[in-house]
Amino acid sequence: MEGNRFAYRRWGNEGSGQPPLFFLQHFRGGMDHWDPMITDGLAAGREVILYGYRGCASSTGVPRMLIEDIADDAAMVIRALGLSKVDVVGFSLGGMVAQDLTRRHPELVRKLLLLGTQPRGGNPDPDPKIFDTAPRPVPTIDDFLFLFFGPSEAAKRAGRDFWERRHQRQDQDPPCSPELMQAQIAANIAFVGPLDPEKPFAHLGEIMQPTLVINGVNDVMIATVNSWHMVQNIPNAQLIVYSPAGHGAQFQYPERFLKHAIQFLDE
Repeated sequence: MEGNRFAYRRWGNEGSGQPPLFFLQHFRGGMDHWDPMITDGLAAGREVILYGYRGCASSTGVPRMLIEDIADDAAMVIRALGLSKVDVVGFSLGGMVAQDLTRRHPELVRKLLLLGTQPRGGNPDPDPKIFDTAPRPVPTIDDFLFLFFGPSEAAKRAGRDFWERRHQRQDQDPPCSPELMQAQIAANIAFVGPLDPEKPFAHLGEIMQPTLVINGVNDVMIATVNSWHMVQNIPNAQLIVYSPAGHGAQFQYPERFLKHAIQFLDE
C-alpha cells in the first residue's frame, strides 16, 4: 500500500461469528512483544491480528510522526484485509492509536480495549527514570521489569515468565529502528497536548463504542490516573485496575486478563 508493506499475523477461530481482534502495540514494540499466552488464548475464540506500524520491524516505509496518521494507516490496513468491523486492543502508545482510530474511523470499530494508556490532554508525568530506560538501544530484561512490572518479587517472577514466553517464537520480528523510536517519541509528545485546553477530555465523548480500560495500580510509564480520566469521559467505558501491577498489568496477570477480556468481548 502506497509502495509500503505492512507486516501482520492473522490466525485463530474464523468461524466464531465475532469480529477479528486487531492489536496495536506499545512504543518500539513489534509483533513479538505481545504475550503469546494472551494472543493464543484469545485466538481460541476469535481471529487475532497482530500488526506492525509503518516502518516498524518487518513493515517498510518512513515511520509516522503523528498518532492520527498512525491511526489512519491502521484503518487502511483493516480495509485492505477486507474487514468491515474489528475489535481493537491498544496498549500504551497503541492505546493512543486505538483512540484516534476509533474517533476518526468509528464505523470500523465495534469494541475497544485500552491498556496502560492515556488520552490527549492527560497526565504526562511518568517516573523520570523511564527517560533513560525506555529509549535504551538494546532493552534488557531488567529494563522490561522496571517499565512493565511492579517492584515486588512476585511481579519480577511474572515478568521473567513473560520474557521467556515472548521469546519462544523462532522467527522473531526484527528490532525496530532508531528512526522508528524517534518518530514515536515525536508522536507521543504531539499527542500529550489537549485538543481543547478548556475541556481537555471532551474529545473522548466521541468514542461511543463499549470500552474496557485496564491498568496497573502503579504505572511508571503512563500515570494510572489517566485510566480514570478515560473511563470518566468515554460514555460506555469501564475500568479495571490490577494491584499490585504496573504498566504491563495484562502481562503480569495473563490468565486474569484473558477472563476479563473474553467476558467483555463476548457480552
